[in-house]
Amino acid sequence: MGKLKKISGPVVVADGMTGSKINELVRIGKQRLIGEIIALKGDEASIQVYEETSGLRPDEKVESTGLPLSVELGPGLLSSVFDGTQRPLEKIRSEAGDFITRGIEVPSLDRKAVWKFEAKVKNGDTVHEGHILGTVKEKNIEHRIMVPAGVSGKVSGITSGNYKVTDVICSIGKTDVTMLQKWPVRTPRKSESKKDIEPPLITGKRIFDSLFPMAKGGSACIPGPFGSGKTVTQTDLAKYSDADIIVYIGCGERGNEMSEVLSEFPHLKDPLTGKPLMDRTILVANTSNMPVAAREASIYTGITLAEYYRDMGYAVALMADSTSRWAEALREISGRMEEMPGEEGYPAYLARKLAEFYERAGRVVCLGSKGKREGSISVIGAISPAGGDTSEPVSQGTFRITKVFWALDSSLSRRRHYPAINWLKSYSLYSDVLAPWFAKNVAEDYDAQRIEAMALLTKEAELQNIVQLIGPDALPDRERMVLEVTKMIREDFLQQNSYDEVDAYTSLRKQYLMLKTMLHFSHMATRALDAEVPLSKIVSSPAKVLISKLKGVPEKEIEHKVKEALASIDATLSS
Repeated sequence: MGKLKKISGPVVVADGMTGSKINELVRIGKQRLIGEIIALKGDEASIQVYEETSGLRPDEKVESTGLPLSVELGPGLLSSVFDGTQRPLEKIRSEAGDFITRGIEVPSLDRKAVWKFEAKVKNGDTVHEGHILGTVKEKNIEHRIMVPAGVSGKVSGITSGNYKVTDVICSIGKTDVTMLQKWPVRTPRKSESKKDIEPPLITGKRIFDSLFPMAKGGSACIPGPFGSGKTVTQTDLAKYSDADIIVYIGCGERGNEMSEVLSEFPHLKDPLTGKPLMDRTILVANTSNMPVAAREASIYTGITLAEYYRDMGYAVALMADSTSRWAEALREISGRMEEMPGEEGYPAYLARKLAEFYERAGRVVCLGSKGKREGSISVIGAISPAGGDTSEPVSQGTFRITKVFWALDSSLSRRRHYPAINWLKSYSLYSDVLAPWFAKNVAEDYDAQRIEAMALLTKEAELQNIVQLIGPDALPDRERMVLEVTKMIREDFLQQNSYDEVDAYTSLRKQYLMLKTMLHFSHMATRALDAEVPLSKIVSSPAKVLISKLKGVPEKEIEHKVKEALASIDATLSS
């Protein structure tokens, strides 16, 4: 038991803390505020407090718990909305009203809910850490109850039936096992081994899947200035990506933006199942006006929840919006601890902290599965650089770690081009790795089309510099034709309407056929020019109208409509 000695915003110092450990959870003052020890010097402990510290006084008691900051894992996580330390916001509102009462203690998982447990092992079976003991139906997901960490031995007393999360479902050796587990958020959960990253995370967004693909188990960043569409893009990715579970972390974003997400998500329909999207989603909400220390913890809370479902064998997509606000929380806490600042005032260990977070992504063989169960976490982090300047430390530290860079451009968003991804600044280091998968599962020339389309878009950027000086009419016909084709690619392929039922999601097959049709038009137009067909005749081809309508064609009709467009191209442009 220690006593408060110094109070500096979210960081307090207590003495008499002999025997305490780094990252240990403590309770502070009469209101029992939650805090975490982040530095020790002699018997003095520096503590970051996850709640508002106004009203605290020196000499108030600090009580050690002996445990690190941990999350509760078990049935009931899906559809929940937590704060940065996994306090259930809906339950808090029902108990204390719209404002969070300081020091309130509400369990993260409902202790009264009853779940139907179906045993998958028999009494006498020998099990090890990660082995699946049984399953519970949680929304549309089969929630797999696993053997807790550090436990192994023979199973006894297991039987199917209805249980609460705190009820003992079996014994393993001398250890009683419940459906509720706890895990320290700053410690990555174990896996048997990491696997090569191969299948792509299919998002249904043409600019991502066709030009800058991301692998399942990979990491990506979306930098962009205010108003460029980071939150909308991440919401779209959460809705349409082919992940089994979505974990969305609102880390330090504006309250009105987060409230939109919280009010919108429950009404979104999952395009994969037709049921509410929240049925496979966990939201971690920590807005900019919430305590800054809890914002720092929210990233770790979210990634630990994601690892739990990964260990069941599911593909998880984690959206972090935004890591810049998380880094600002690190900077504030570091400043209050009087640490030596690094670039732009951020702590010197910023790059390491970023790496620790993004490196928890990956595709793994799950523990206890004997190589038969695989899971993955794909991490997509938004960055909000001040003024859109990506030379600042958070952006640069993230670029060195992530392998996909989707660059949002405010000039595109002002022109109502969505997603506002700048195709010249963006890149994906997974393109070559995923090329064999696309060749096998979509089409052999899928990657060749991507390379050709990018070459045309790059050529267009060069020509635009000339056009700005002398105008398009001074260009040769062949180069004016490039501008016509790339305009078609930009407006009819890369631009996508998230509010259109058909255009919001595009399958890989449809993406391939759309781009194939546009590139075929480019090839035939070039031949027609070589045969001295006037450019005006090529530009006025009725095939262009058919191509522009492909984005609005339902999936089941796309093959027929593409054949119609190709036939029109051949008929009007063949020399």
